[in-house]
Amino acid sequence: MVRGKSRRHAESERRVGLSGVWVSPIEIERALIEHPAVLEAAVVFRKDKDELPKPVACIVTRNGAAGTPELARELQEFVLSRLPVFKRPHWVEFLPELPKTATGKIQRFKLREGDNE
Repeated sequence: MVRGKSRRHAESERRVGLSGVWVSPIEIERALIEHPAVLEAAVVFRKDKDELPKPVACIVTRNGAAGTPELARELQEFVLSRLPVFKRPHWVEFLPELPKTATGKIQRFKLREGDNE
């Protein structure tokens, strides 16, 4: 039982309340991965200028595609076509690779430390 409680605690740390609803980054990541230009995606939450948490999409593009402002807007619209508006990433960052541990787990704490804009 302790193991189950620990897992639930870890899951609750990854969820964030947006617009009165608990949101998991995994749901947003799954939508992003469906886009043909996306190889990998990780979503973290950062506070905006009003100190409210907002989703940030950290993207590794497929085949070295350029991470342009146009592609960022396209990804935001892509998510919006699949999920409610409050789950749309407010920022999209393009990275050459996602920071990972030796076992391949994404180091989300490093992504949360980035700039908002």
